[in-house]
Amino acid sequence: MQLRTRLQLMPGRPFRGAGHRTALVAAGVPLHLAVIPLWLWLAGALAGAPAVTPLPVLLTLAVTPLLNVGQRRRYRALIGKDLPRPAAPGPGRTWTSALRRLTTRALWRQTCYHAVAGPLLAVLDLAVLAVWAAALTAASLYVWIWALPPQWRVTDLGYTTQAAYITAGGLALLFLAPWLTRALVRLDTRAAEVLLGPSRTEKLARRVADLAESRAGVLDAADAERRRIERDLHDGAQQRLVALAVNLGLAKATLGDLPADARKVIDEAHREAKEAIAELNDLVRGLHPAVLEDRGLDAALSGVAARLPIPVRVAVDLPRRPSPTVEAVAYFVVSEALTNVVKHARATRAEVTVEGTGERMLVVVADDGAGGADLAAAGGTGLAGLAKRVASVDGTFSCHSPAGGPTVITVELPCAP
Repeated sequence: MQLRTRLQLMPGRPFRGAGHRTALVAAGVPLHLAVIPLWLWLAGALAGAPAVTPLPVLLTLAVTPLLNVGQRRRYRALIGKDLPRPAAPGPGRTWTSALRRLTTRALWRQTCYHAVAGPLLAVLDLAVLAVWAAALTAASLYVWIWALPPQWRVTDLGYTTQAAYITAGGLALLFLAPWLTRALVRLDTRAAEVLLGPSRTEKLARRVADLAESRAGVLDAADAERRRIERDLHDGAQQRLVALAVNLGLAKATLGDLPADARKVIDEAHREAKEAIAELNDLVRGLHPAVLEDRGLDAALSGVAARLPIPVRVAVDLPRRPSPTVEAVAYFVVSEALTNVVKHARATRAEVTVEGTGERMLVVVADDGAGGADLAAAGGTGLAGLAKRVASVDGTFSCHSPAGGPTVITVELPCAP
């Protein structure tokens, strides 16, 4: 449908879609003139009885929604274009809700279209239709002449030269009329989009909402893909490596008469298999630990703390479980922060606190290390990467790390389920 609209409005093809555009212009005349009687009534009221002047204005406001429906149906039926709709006012049947609907900017912009732009467009509509009528009449003048009695054509031969000029002018108008019609349709469409559709602020708000929704979809898809990779590695490659390590261990235990070189090769392969299993376990936990999905954030963070060489106190107090995406972000932020503590902070202990406060989740990671962590100097990795991961779900990230310590990383995440 939108393709048909685009083809009809393409320059260089004046007659393509000219019928639909002309029908659109003709259908717009009664809709554009619908408010004229009310304004004439208003003019008469102002001249005679000022007490009834609000009535025409109220009637104009009352018929505006009906005229909106007519205009949208006109565009949809004739050129396949859907006019955008402004944001609908809040529901309710009280006087307050009615007053709120009457004072919306969208209603007054629509009323301005029907009461001010409509009559002006009606004049242009009638002018374009008159051009079409004159062009068709003049171009087909010889048809009209041949419809006259033959005796008139024989006795009055002077009509031939004048008819030739009139026909030529009609043909010229016939080529000009589609261009005028297309220009008028563009003008009318632009006015309808601006006054009947959403305002610029509403369009930006819708765009922001659409982008936020699409970003959330991308994040959810990425999280689901990480889970799939974790399952594939856990159920596929990891199980094969475990089976290989078991078989190598059995070979070491049962094949006692092997040469020393062969036993050395089996020992080396057995050790490499166990190291590969350990590395694969770390990789799987880094992608998406199964315990996080099965038992939640408390158990997953406790598992991270138990594997560290320094004591870590973990306290998780959430009234409800957050969304999987936010939960994964919180887990990876804490995991990466604790890894940095072990590698760089020279700390003797650390503390992780997670608590829910209303619609937000507060995550605090503190250590007693040397401090000096600089978010600006991270160069896109480390703390800067954590900040970007937090920002991807509309969270906030801050790091307070003076020289000499302590270092406190504070993260706020949306806690909607």
